[in-house]
Amino acid sequence: MITRATVWVAGSWGTALAAALASKGIEVIVWTRHASQAQEINTEHTNTRYFPQVRLPQNVRATTDVERAAQHGQALIYVAPSQGMRDVVTLTQPYVHQGHHLVHATKGFDPVAHVRMSEVIAQALPQCDPQKITVLSGPSHAEEVIAQLPTTVVVASHAQTSAQCIQQMFHTPYLRVYTNRDVIGVEVAGALKNIIALGAGMSDGLGFGDNAKAALLTRGLAEITRLGIAMGAQATTFAGLAGMGDLVVTCTSRHSRNWRAGYACAQGKSLSHVLHEMGMVVEGVSTTKVALVLAQRYNVELPIATQLAAVLFEGKSPREAVQALMNRATTFEQGGVTLS
Repeated sequence: MITRATVWVAGSWGTALAAALASKGIEVIVWTRHASQAQEINTEHTNTRYFPQVRLPQNVRATTDVERAAQHGQALIYVAPSQGMRDVVTLTQPYVHQGHHLVHATKGFDPVAHVRMSEVIAQALPQCDPQKITVLSGPSHAEEVIAQLPTTVVVASHAQTSAQCIQQMFHTPYLRVYTNRDVIGVEVAGALKNIIALGAGMSDGLGFGDNAKAALLTRGLAEITRLGIAMGAQATTFAGLAGMGDLVVTCTSRHSRNWRAGYACAQGKSLSHVLHEMGMVVEGVSTTKVALVLAQRYNVELPIATQLAAVLFEGKSPREAVQALMNRATTFEQGGVTLS
């Protein structure tokens, strides 16, 4: 039974997960680079940058001391943004041992090496068994989890005992946790849905209707599934919480940073302005670049991601991108998943 956990880092999702664990009586330390943030959590029991109105449980503490944080936790939960994950995990490497339960809850790819987050952790922590790394994903806005609203997620690991252990650690009356063995599928689905969420925000920002949103989600899921299967995932994973579930919540909610970024871009704001204005990581932006690299590697067609990349990085207007998608050569649908 896990009674002590460490969360890396003190962003919105990391803070929400820390609070969920603390609600079960688990002693949680949240690691942060910022001394002022650690002091606020320890003295005021708040993290106002992300949750101005929320008071954190007394058994959530914070530190900037990497060694102390690593030695505290039986479970180490990595929730750093994808572009910073390797640096954070590498910081912990001298203090991590085989007895630690390793978990990550980040939805993205390494922007340089183009690998999944569990692969980043395995590379940075060669002393640990990569088969036991566990992934937490699914439809789970941090704002709702920290408010203890009903939420259902999935944890995936190649080792079923590891998945079950983390399932029990996170399971609460308001946070229901399922297990899954398809690590690749859960990670790919969680990362790629952010691309489609950018498109969903653009669709809404352009004033398009429900028909367009439904088509975007359906054909977006087809793209996600095609690439996932090519990378070794199971098709059924994409119909579950990590796939369809997370896609729906991210594409339809104003809590979604990716939706908000897409919406702002459709209003004529530049990508750089949008990202500066939001002040938080928008995973779908870097994921779009990585997805196109992976699509070429695995010879998979991603028409939606291709058009989004043209909007984000090449100056194409969202309306022109939609027109390009609508004018593609006609084809047929079989299950809406494996065909282009």
